Amino acid sequence: MTERKPEWLKIKLNTGENFKDLKKMMRGKTLHTVCEEARCPNIYECWANRTATFMILGDLCTRACRFCAVKTGLPTELDLAEPERVAEATERMGLKHVVVTSVARDDLTDGGASIFAETIKAIRKRVPLCGVEVLIPDFLGNWDSLKIVMDAKPDILNHNIETVERLSDRVRSKAKYDRTLALLSQAKTMQPSIPTKSSIMIGVGETTEEIVATMDDLRRANVDILTIGQYLQPTPKHLKVAKFYHPDEFSWLKEEGMKRGFKHVESGPLVRSSYHAHEQVESAVGHA
Repeated sequence: MTERKPEWLKIKLNTGENFKDLKKMMRGKTLHTVCEEARCPNIYECWANRTATFMILGDLCTRACRFCAVKTGLPTELDLAEPERVAEATERMGLKHVVVTSVARDDLTDGGASIFAETIKAIRKRVPLCGVEVLIPDFLGNWDSLKIVMDAKPDILNHNIETVERLSDRVRSKAKYDRTLALLSQAKTMQPSIPTKSSIMIGVGETTEEIVATMDDLRRANVDILTIGQYLQPTPKHLKVAKFYHPDEFSWLKEEGMKRGFKHVESGPLVRSSYHAHEQVESAVGHA
């Protein structure tokens, strides 16, 4: 039986003017955010602070991971005007650091890499001083697609490992643990100066020893930034929570990560891959 959600996981709702303005802007420009689609617990805090993670390539994912609330299906179109709309919204929001992610588009030859690259370029053109972070899918191991993204020179390349090796096939759809490590390693080989980042979601049945082993694997792939957060079951159809970790356990995991040489570790119950992203990249660059 799943434990009752603990006190430290209660989320403060903040639907003030900034939140309402941002929601209106997203709808007006027919943009998607992972904040909404994945039911992120930090949406109120981030939107109130006028930060958001844009989700490009539509809102239908070709995969069906057992932890993710994003809709699954077969996409029917590619919106070539989307990069410019994301750039315009970034400018209007006055962002200093923007995160761009996507659904998995295994139906596309390049997995959507060219749209990622065009989005980076469009943001740079409109807001030259804005940091651009991309959170990419694995492109089914197509390194030519990865190169398209890396050649566009994002400020940070993020790809999530999500869970420990033993649980990877059960938790993720099509994605492979070893392929994730290979992608992160390849990204560093292609552009050694660009910080790389990955995320572990805990509470799905892993052991502490497995979490630490995953940290070691990510460091061997030269990953710079690690985020660790509590898995929360988005709907009754998704994986059940096996354990709610205490904030003290997250603090311990942060210490273990820093001991292993990560330049920044963000670890906490409500931490998600893009949470405090601006601070993360500043910390990583500062340690470069």
